[in-house]
Amino acid sequence: MMGEQLPSDEDLLQRMLSGDEEGFVTLYRRRQAGVYRFALHMSGSETMAEDVTQEVFLALMREAAKFDARRGSLAAFLYGIARNHVLRSLDRQGFRDSTPQSEPASPDADPLGRLTRNETIQSVRSAVLALPVHYREVVVLCELHEMDYAQAAAALGCAVGTVRSRLHRARGLLAERLRDTSRDSLVAGQIKPARCSI
Repeated sequence: MMGEQLPSDEDLLQRMLSGDEEGFVTLYRRRQAGVYRFALHMSGSETMAEDVTQEVFLALMREAAKFDARRGSLAAFLYGIARNHVLRSLDRQGFRDSTPQSEPASPDADPLGRLTRNETIQSVRSAVLALPVHYREVVVLCELHEMDYAQAAAALGCAVGTVRSRLHRARGLLAERLRDTSRDSLVAGQIKPARCSI
């Protein structure tokens, strides 16, 4: 049984440009969560992430004709707009480590396990937020949003080799920071699990 083929982002954009409101709504629903998560991971601020997400889709309505599929995917175009808005907001407000709260866990989860997992997630989030912006953005795009190097390069407006080298350096900085955090935690008598997700 074959399902109906979903329209591509580019098809939805063309529909939007021709005045089809449903094309925009579908595109928004498809890409809004990813843009929001990108802005949240880059800024650590839920308020900023909400504002950036709104600005990205307002910019898309105004500047959709600027999209060029030869330069990358529509998702990369949206992340590029989000990146610019996040960087401007961080410049205006100065960087603050307002790490988002931990995700709620199911009520039947082990309280100690939940606590140590949340502490580890907070450590990783803090480590990502502490990276210089040009390293943070490649980690967020490639590691958290699972973009390939070419997509990340299109979103950031740089060469693929630049993405590779920044990601390599960022991974080293994160490993060093998390190793220091783990060592500090062991000294304080806390237990940290080996793996987590953010």
